[in-house]
Parts: sequence; structure tokens; C-alpha cells
Amino acid sequence: MNKKKSRIRISGFKLTQILLCLFIAAGFASCKHENAHWAYGGDSGPEQWGDLSTDFQACKLGKNQSPIDISNAKTTDLTALTLNYQDTPYVVENNGHSIQINLENAGNLTIGEDTYKLLQFHFHNPSEEAVDGQRFPLVAHFVHKSDAGDLAVIALFFTTGKENALLKPVFSNLPAEEKESLKGDSAINPASILGNELAYYAYNGSLTTPPCSEGVRWIVLKKPTELSIEQLSAFKELYSGNARPLQPLNARQVLQSR
Repeated sequence: MNKKKSRIRISGFKLTQILLCLFIAAGFASCKHENAHWAYGGDSGPEQWGDLSTDFQACKLGKNQSPIDISNAKTTDLTALTLNYQDTPYVVENNGHSIQINLENAGNLTIGEDTYKLLQFHFHNPSEEAVDGQRFPLVAHFVHKSDAGDLAVIALFFTTGKENALLKPVFSNLPAEEKESLKGDSAINPASILGNELAYYAYNGSLTTPPCSEGVRWIVLKKPTELSIEQLSAFKELYSGNARPLQPLNARQVLQSR
């Protein structure tokens, strides 16, 4: 009888071991899924994004993906952009994929009856969007979010030329280490960076990074601004080639303001 009880205890112990292993394995798989590493090259590059996590499936299955090559845009009376921005404190963050400027209370973008709060802007080299097949040395994406959770992104192209005085405090002291953040010494006004000429292209797209969620309202300003070669080089020392390849336009149409 004692021998039989011993066998039962051993079986129960083994069962507990098996269940524990399965639990750990399931938890590991879940963590791996939630924290899937992605990059701009290698085994975690753009061609593999959609396979890195079920949360990233839009990266390979989506039909309204960004960025795109802007060409043959239809000219129409697009609603004017109203920039209700203000001076705001900021933090420059190296997020592991780009340099991102987080804004504390920057104000809003209004397009017709839609209002979006400006949250942050970040950079890509080269520009992710192309115009008639040509990419720019750099683009800034100004990310906005409405109270309903809808996203609107303004893209501002950069060409090399004179130093960008408005962004000098940012580019002269970029955080070199991943996840490092530096608080700005003074306030910044995004409206000054974007300028006064707000003619734009518009189309429906997605996030250009995983999870590649669609339904993003894209506003691509036609007029680029400038930065110096030194400023561009400072960014490229940290992030060169952090741009997703161009995506098919499919059935979408790009509009442009007059």
C-alpha cells in the first residue's frame, strides 16, 4: 500500500512539473509576443515585421499602409490647417528607433470640425515619404491624437542648407544612449518649426512603424524647411536609414490643396 501511494505522489509531482513548465512556456511566449523586437534591418527588419507578433499583422496584410510615393495627386479644395500651438516644455528622447521630442502641452491641430492634440514629433532619415519618386534627407512626423483616439500626422520635409535655429537646441545635444532622455532648456513652439506655408498633400494611411495600425490621417506639407549638413550628420550618427520602404498605394487617392 505504501508503495502504491508513493507511485501516486511521484505521478502527481511529475504532473505538477509538466503543468509548471507549460505555464512558464506560455508566459514566455506571451512576453515575447508583447515585446517583439523590431528594427530597420536584419531578421527583424520591415520585411519581417508582420511575422514578429500577431499585433503586427497589419504590417504585411494591411492595404492602406504608409509611407507612399506621392504622385499624380488630385488638386482640390482641401480644408485649411489651423495650428493652435503654443510654447511648451519638451523632452528629447532616444527611443531606440529615432529621436523623439515629447511635448508637455503643445496645443492642437484643427481641420474643419476635427481637433487633434499634438503629442510629439520625431525624425526619419531619409524621409519615409517620397514625392514623384524622390526622398528628402530628413522628415519630421508631428503626431496628433483626438479625444476619440484618432491619429493625424503632419510630415515636414527637410533639405540641407542653412542651420535650423529653431531646432538647434535639439540637434546640438542629442541623447546618444537608447532610452536616454534630456529635458530642453527652454520652451519650443511647433508652429514656428512648421512655418506659414501650409499647402499639403492628404491621404489615408497607417503608422510607419509596428504595429502599422491603419486609419491614420496623413498631412504631408509641400514646402520643405532647411537644416545644416552638420545637424543632419548629428542625427545620422545615431539613426541612419530608419525609414520604412514605400508601400503600395492600392485603391487610395492622394489629394493636394491648391
